Amino acid sequence: MTARQLAGTLEVSVRTIYRDVESLQAAGVPLFGDAGPAGGYQLLEGYRARLTGLSSEEAEALFLAGMPGPAAELGLGAVVAAAQLKLQAALPAELRERARRIQERFHLDAHGWYHDGDRSPHLAAIADAVWNQRRIEVRYRRWTEPTDVTRFLDPYAVVLKGGKWYLVARGGEQIRTYRVHQVLGLKVLDESFERPAGFDLPAYWRSFLNDFRSRLYQGEATVRLSPAGRRRMRELMSSAVVEAVERTGTGPDEDGWVTAVVPIESLDHAQMEFMKLGAAVEVLEPYELRERLEATARELATLYLARPEVAVAAGRR
Repeated sequence: MTARQLAGTLEVSVRTIYRDVESLQAAGVPLFGDAGPAGGYQLLEGYRARLTGLSSEEAEALFLAGMPGPAAELGLGAVVAAAQLKLQAALPAELRERARRIQERFHLDAHGWYHDGDRSPHLAAIADAVWNQRRIEVRYRRWTEPTDVTRFLDPYAVVLKGGKWYLVARGGEQIRTYRVHQVLGLKVLDESFERPAGFDLPAYWRSFLNDFRSRLYQGEATVRLSPAGRRRMRELMSSAVVEAVERTGTGPDEDGWVTAVVPIESLDHAQMEFMKLGAAVEVLEPYELRERLEATARELATLYLARPEVAVAAGRR
């Protein structure tokens, strides 16, 4: 077919055909053209597009990126499985074998160690509303009063972070982030909305995380950590605390303890967090936090020492 015939069939300009032909040729498609009255573009005889343009690394990455757990939570588990089967069938034998080896050797688990992720009955419906650009009415539980509120939202996106699902949506004039797990009720409305052409989800999410982290830590604490405390801290504390210990830590002293200044959210939160480390951490400042932990230690000692007969009975068992 000539460029003009192709342009008429595809309803584009002849200039677009020339540009796309060049792109296809650059991508390795055996497309060539003959000049003259009887000329035109044609494919090399017998050529079939069987995803042969994929490199081995690209084929491996496609299967490595598949997370069946989150896909199932979105209601797409069967779709993802079917797509993977079709992709496997279309790949050349060598790439199919490499993809199989990737699936046998690597597994992605988006959930945290101590949390299995959110189980929200509304996640699939929210994802469908995001895809089809349908407004939703949600009954939402906030952390502040009034706790239960009703919101009318334009859902822009859903984000999976640390095993937890978040909804990015416009309510009124502002774009906000909502925890899907806190949605108590959902109604998909018969109204559509126009998604802003310039909305950049990755950029919004980076900005949201930076703002969240800047508001999260409201103070600092000076602590001493034993070697065991530093090891356990990597599993039990946030990355901000771990990084602060590595950055500000001094020592170790003759007993192996390190002194460091770490960020804290609040006295209540810090008390609960440091109690996870037990006697492997000592809070030096602020004094109020030290007093709280000291009082808790006394209460625990009173509780366990007041009834020694329980310990004796337990030992006998």
